[in-house]
Amino acid sequence: MGGTRTHLLDVRVIAATNRDLSAEVKRGAFREDLYHRLNVIALRTPPLCELGDDILLMARSFLKRASVRCGRRVEALSPETETLLMNYSWPGNVRELENAIERAVVLGQSDTVLPEDLPETVLEAAGAAAPAGAFHALVGQAKRDSIVQAWEKARGDYKVAAQLLGLHPNSLLRLVRNLGLRQMLK
Repeated sequence: MGGTRTHLLDVRVIAATNRDLSAEVKRGAFREDLYHRLNVIALRTPPLCELGDDILLMARSFLKRASVRCGRRVEALSPETETLLMNYSWPGNVRELENAIERAVVLGQSDTVLPEDLPETVLEAAGAAAPAGAFHALVGQAKRDSIVQAWEKARGDYKVAAQLLGLHPNSLLRLVRNLGLRQMLK
């Protein structure tokens, strides 16, 4: 910077995205020339929800690590917890799974991770079929009913609906997604 001589550089650029750049180029939302410069070697990492049993392997590994770090002896995942972990879509991928397990270790009361130790988003996504019991099913249904009523009252304006519910608009949209209400509210 500020020099008068040219300096030669040998640079490699590594770029990552969660979008399909070729589709973005076709849509006109990403520059084609830049796409071709970046697309020398493309690696696709599947999302966590496509990894099947690896979810439980990672969860158990995170459980051991979090138990040591938090000074708690938590040794296992309950079968119900395993079912919830396997059926959740994990939009935050591996970091979200790691945080969910650490939260369960910190907040749990037993030596086994129970469904109620998991974050609400995991329980909400399971809906009424959640093996966590009737309590979570009833809470989930009450949330659904409240959101639908506020949405109708706001005539489909999610910002107004969020205000009626006392939520941030982003929180409302997350709930709509996690509770599977998108189709119903269109």
